[in-house]
Amino acid sequence: MQSDIFTYIDPSPFSLMENGPLTGKSVVIQPNMSVRDWPTEAGSAALERYIALEDATVVERLRQAGANIKGSSRMSEMGFGLGGDTGAQALADGIADIVLITDTLGEARVAASTIGAIGFKPSHGIVSRFGLIGLVPSMECYGVLANSLADISDVMRVIAGNDDHDLSMLEGKVPDFDKNYPIEESKGSLAVIQECFDLLSPEDSQDFDKTLKRLNQAGLNIEKFRLADFDLFSKVHKVIGSVEASSAGGKYDGVRYGHRTSSASNWNEMFLKSRGESFGLLVKTYMFQGAYFQFENYKAFENACRIRARLLKEIEGIFNKVDALILPTRRSNIPVDTTLGISKVYDAFLMTLLANVTGSPAISLPGLISRMKNDPGLQIIGPHLGDARLLFIASQLKNIAKRDI
Repeated sequence: MQSDIFTYIDPSPFSLMENGPLTGKSVVIQPNMSVRDWPTEAGSAALERYIALEDATVVERLRQAGANIKGSSRMSEMGFGLGGDTGAQALADGIADIVLITDTLGEARVAASTIGAIGFKPSHGIVSRFGLIGLVPSMECYGVLANSLADISDVMRVIAGNDDHDLSMLEGKVPDFDKNYPIEESKGSLAVIQECFDLLSPEDSQDFDKTLKRLNQAGLNIEKFRLADFDLFSKVHKVIGSVEASSAGGKYDGVRYGHRTSSASNWNEMFLKSRGESFGLLVKTYMFQGAYFQFENYKAFENACRIRARLLKEIEGIFNKVDALILPTRRSNIPVDTTLGISKVYDAFLMTLLANVTGSPAISLPGLISRMKNDPGLQIIGPHLGDARLLFIASQLKNIAKRDI
């Protein structure tokens, strides 16, 4: 039932253009994306009964392009993980043509892989975050789920671009999603990080290896690289992400909006109890970890930032030699909707964290891993601002899948 998928359904969805690039397309968003006069609670009691005052920039651009925004799906608290998220189900059930969900750990790509759809995360800084209620600003962005690459490309043409409301954007630096990429511009190869194999189950490792061989037989050059520090992507994300989450959560005080406790005898007690009651255990634990790194072990946070910069340079070095990285989207034996602790959540997104830490564009494609039952999805990651090129590579891989090599 739709009520199991939606937190809010627009009784009269509308668009601002009859002949736009997204006219006729129905879109479902999450309730952390502001739509004027819609409940925007971000899956958290911290924002209970909060009604958005204006449209997010992305929402405004979608409507101007002709899209009908149908409603808000259920989501994990503040978009952290996929516990309780129903965005992918809306796409799988045919309720929506396009779904937007926050990609903080890799949620858009992993969610898409569970239903055999395409999930895309753009480069950080090319899509305005104005109107997005987030948790980890330096690593989260809008993610797009759809059943076709054409829909992904059309959405990105609409939502990417500078916005004066978001001063964190990369001014003037937007990929050209209309450009055709001739083969001579290609480096002619994709990279596999050898350490990824060590993290896969024997079955997943065997299937991924078969897929690489099939792609190689189709004419693609697959190169293997060593990245001894691959495990640090998870640790860096966990430290920096928790600090940003702790900082972002400071504004939820129960005074101006959101949950306010009913059992306080003074303002200070009201503030403390309201915050204590506002967040679920998972997000609260994440924020506590961030507070520890902020106030008790700040050196660990500084080290994480330095390591992040070093990892970024290492990945850039690989992209100087190849067109893109290729790896599974998820591990098929690990549940992706877990809420059983921070470590369990990070374990579920181990394969997708790299793109969020580096700000790189990434896409998950179905039907390319040889074992089709519980297909974990094939993920391609490109260099920062290489979004359009990445979509072109994805189209090539989809054509290979159609030929059923």
